Amino acid sequence: MDRDQLRAAQAPLKDKYRTDPAAATLTLRASGDLGEGVTCSVDTGRALVQAGLHPATGGTGLAVCSGDMLLQALVACAGVTLSAVATSLGIVVRSGNLVAEGDLDFRGTLGVSKDAPVGFREIRLKLSLDTDATEAEKAKLLELTERYCVVYQTLARGPALRASYSERASD
Repeated sequence: MDRDQLRAAQAPLKDKYRTDPAAATLTLRASGDLGEGVTCSVDTGRALVQAGLHPATGGTGLAVCSGDMLLQALVACAGVTLSAVATSLGIVVRSGNLVAEGDLDFRGTLGVSKDAPVGFREIRLKLSLDTDATEAEKAKLLELTERYCVVYQTLARGPALRASYSERASD
């Protein structure tokens, strides 16, 4: 997709959202079913992914770890956002690689230490690009990728989060 195609695809949406802000609010949804052992099958819309315990918490490594999936979601979102921003700005990126790393102390999730946090302490997103862009253009590309990447911003600002419970009928 080139710059003109991207703008043509987004222009009517931007106009619609300016005139009807409520139309821009959508609820995205993910669902999963508990599986055998300690697993949960998540429907990605393209494939069924079986998530399970990370080997550092007793898993076999045969099922994907949800912590890895979180980092993968960040890489995917940042990669798509970066590509869209580069296209919009007319910056040619011949190729690129994104890596997300996160530091976890598994004592927290295993209940070994109440002082150890449950969850990532730090997440780092690293971008490596093959481009002739100037340093200023690369800085702008990074700034706008951070600003417009949904997963990045969600992790950075920590939205309200709540869990609820309901009864499920027996099959």
